[in-house]
Amino acid sequence: MDAVDGVRLEEGDAIDWIVFDRPQAANSFSATLLEQFSALVKDRQANGAPVLGIRGSGRGFSSGMDLGEYNATSGPTSDVLRLSSYVERWLDLWRHPKPVIVAVHGYCIGVAAQLASFADILVVAEDAMISEPTIPIGGGFIAPTWVSHVGSRHAKEFAFLPGNRIDGRMAAAWGWANCAVPASEVIACCESLAQRMKLMPPAVLAMKKRSINRAMEAAGFHAAASAIAESDALLHLEPEVTAIRNRLRTEDLKAVVGSYAGESSQEIFQRHGGHRPDAS
Repeated sequence: MDAVDGVRLEEGDAIDWIVFDRPQAANSFSATLLEQFSALVKDRQANGAPVLGIRGSGRGFSSGMDLGEYNATSGPTSDVLRLSSYVERWLDLWRHPKPVIVAVHGYCIGVAAQLASFADILVVAEDAMISEPTIPIGGGFIAPTWVSHVGSRHAKEFAFLPGNRIDGRMAAAWGWANCAVPASEVIACCESLAQRMKLMPPAVLAMKKRSINRAMEAAGFHAAASAIAESDALLHLEPEVTAIRNRLRTEDLKAVVGSYAGESSQEIFQRHGGHRPDAS
């Protein structure tokens, strides 16, 4: 199917793929892309293959939100509602009756890394780069959705350095992803998993997913996800954040990004001779 508003559907026997296809904008999430994405997610509840997949076309999964549409100056209430709408889209994956597999290759930045945290199964390329936004104009929105998967210390490590990033191998070692495979094998691996899942009756798959989700919700996953919009909207009102937004309006974007760019935590640990058994 041709891309509509930057997203397309590829139907298959065991898995239907929702594909982000907005190469001119690094598969960033525009408002129209998100609306079409949600429409496809809803349509696949009762139609199509027994498994739903999500991936990006081209060089990477997604660069996150389209900064050309970024606006956190319209007031705190509208900001909370805007941010909450993103989380609700990802919760539609959480509540979806079918298993949802996300395949990540290339880059996966900011809110794209938040979306992936709501997958049932997450397969990443070994050389994928998963990162926080480089420019610190938000906070408390992405990393909290990681805590259930990686623990609080890894989530803080990920969040505390501007533009911090981990590769696919580290993402799997932390437990954020199920597995890291060569980039050329990511889609094939997901489709092999889907072929095996197809042998399970749909009602059994749906109830298995529901019961595991309830266990995670009892541990606080849903409550944490529901609270993050308020913390992010509050930070948008901080004078320091307002100053950064003003820089974005008056300075070259690359110059602003460059002032925050630097080593990742993974690189810092390696430079200081650090050893983490999970990263060997």
